Amino acid sequence: MKTRVIKVDAQQPDPGVIEEAAAALREGKLVAFPTETVYGLGAHALDERAVQKIFDAKARPATDPLIVHIAHVGQVSQCAAAFPANARKLALTFWAGPLTLILPKKPVIPDLVTAGLPNVALRAPSHRVARALVETAGIPIAAPSANRFSRPSPTSAEHVKADLDGRIDLILDAGATDIGLESTIVDFSVDPPVVRRPGGLNYEQIHSLVPDVVLETGTGTESEAQVAPGQLARHYAPRAELTLYEGDPALVVRRIGADVRTAVAQGSKVGILAPEEDLTALAPIVASTASAGRVEVRPYGSRPDLERAAREFIAALRELDASGVNVIFASSPGREGLALAIRDRLSRAADGRIKTIV
Repeated sequence: MKTRVIKVDAQQPDPGVIEEAAAALREGKLVAFPTETVYGLGAHALDERAVQKIFDAKARPATDPLIVHIAHVGQVSQCAAAFPANARKLALTFWAGPLTLILPKKPVIPDLVTAGLPNVALRAPSHRVARALVETAGIPIAAPSANRFSRPSPTSAEHVKADLDGRIDLILDAGATDIGLESTIVDFSVDPPVVRRPGGLNYEQIHSLVPDVVLETGTGTESEAQVAPGQLARHYAPRAELTLYEGDPALVVRRIGADVRTAVAQGSKVGILAPEEDLTALAPIVASTASAGRVEVRPYGSRPDLERAAREFIAALRELDASGVNVIFASSPGREGLALAIRDRLSRAADGRIKTIV
């Protein structure tokens, strides 16, 4: 299969391009498209054969459910059998946007979409290309992130092409995504409702409207059906072995520095992924090992600017991985606001290799 890439303006998408992509979806083809969070890999959500192509292209286990994209709140009833008052409140406040709601599904949604579970994950994206595509297609679109399964999510068309070239039909290239983090998932199939995955919408924002909501992220395995995407213990992972460091930033920097020296002395090529402040503090250590070409560094935003950190960290992680490092040492930005979601992705990329420095 030859994958076509079509450039499209993020603010004023060409209606002809959107219609071409929408027609491809209606025909059962796979189309990668930008959302405000990450790039999604879309298929006709009500066509089980088309949905199966997503799992084949991504090498994704059928135990990991998909998010279904709709145009607006009014289309919830097409896919969901119930719409609790608090779920509606969140949708009316935060849609279109980076919020996914888990609701009881209607029979029209194939079991393949939901990992055989009785609930469906729905969201209405705010990116103009995504919205135009959903509206023009006139169908709900199942769309997980447009990458190979368990790899870091794509925030650019180049990331999609690197993972899925030759495996999907079409990529709509509208440049880098705005948020860089997947959507926040809130599960209303249980009482009280549960935030299953922190994401581009802060937990604090959700809690302000739904005070009884709780945070409960999973650490499941591929052998069992997952209640929501992003629950596996190992996910969003680079090829290099990643270790996550968290705690007091000054102590974290000191420990990363020591571990960098040890790893370089043992012959490893080391990548450092950290906010700008951490890399400034680590500069003398990096300089001392630079002559051997054994250390690569990539900043992702800064601790005071978590929105920029969210936009940058996936691209920085992918760049480090592509540079040929053996190990990556990453520092956590914390657990407040968007930092909670960044930390969640890094902890899963680390697959349990987390060092708490006190």
